[in-house]
Order: sequence, then structure tokens, then C-alpha cells
Amino acid sequence: MLRIAFASSDRMHVDLHFGGGERLVVFDVSPGRADLVGTGEFIKAELKGENKDRALSRAELNPDAPVAVTIGPDEDKVAAKLEFLQDCAAVYAAQIGASSIKRLLGIGVQPIIVDVRHDIHDLLNEVSLAMFHGGLSWVERAAAKARKTAPKGVSQTTNATSQRLITSIEELDSAE
Repeated sequence: MLRIAFASSDRMHVDLHFGGGERLVVFDVSPGRADLVGTGEFIKAELKGENKDRALSRAELNPDAPVAVTIGPDEDKVAAKLEFLQDCAAVYAAQIGASSIKRLLGIGVQPIIVDVRHDIHDLLNEVSLAMFHGGLSWVERAAAKARKTAPKGVSQTTNATSQRLITSIEELDSAE
């Protein structure tokens, strides 16, 4: 089982900047299944700099312009999120700043940037397939780490927020 977080305003799509976003949605993912664990709500951080008023489209952003200014420890908008993500293997966001990427990697969380409005269910299926068949190196590393640290004899139970995921291409074809 891997715990995965998504920067999402609607719990269905990845649509928030990691540092500036106000919500992280967390799922426990196993091959063929995802369970909603919870949602972390954070104070919305105001982005500063040249890109503050622009959409999150990477094509429009000036890569040399700062998205956010460097802030002191009293104003650290990422610290609470890093604490919240301690047990996660990865976090998906529409945008993640360079300093946040370094900090996420420092606590063992894989930062993943995806297109704005990317469907969370599709990403969960991608992780499920990778857990079953391989193919994503970060999933393989995280799963190996999880196997070493998982308590023995703990079984998972299905709850009202469980989602059935695919574990093979054949299932994908039959779902359409």
C-alpha cells in the first residue's frame, strides 16, 4: 500500500500549486484499490512575483521569473504541508516550486507535476497498474520501502470511500 497525495480543490482533479494551494487529498493505494484517507486543509498562500496572476499553464509561464519570493521561517507556507505528507510516497500537483521539490525529496516524498485538471482517478489507476506490473520507478522504490516498514498481519478493509482500480490493460479495455 502506498499513500499518495493530490493538490486538488475539488477532490477529483489535480489543479493546485503545491506551495500556494489550500488542499491536499490523500489516498491509500493498493493494486486494484484506492481508499480516501482524508483531506488536509491549509491557509491559501498568496503567490508573489512576476507569475502571480497567471494561470498554471507551463507554456505561458516565464521559467526565469520567480513564482514566489523567498520567505522566512515564520511565513513558511510549505512546512505544514511537509508535516502532513510525512507518511506519503508521492504528491501530485499542477505546479511545484524548486525549493519545495528539494524539501519533498528530503523527506522521502516524490514530487510529481501533472497538467492542470488531470483526473485523480486516472492517476490512481496509473499507480495501481505500476504496483501490479511495474513501469514507474518511483512506485517500485516506494513499494519496496513500504514492504520493509509495513506491520505484519494488518489487513485492509473496504470503506465507503474506496475506489476500485484497474490492474491490467484488459480491465481498461472492458471498462470502456
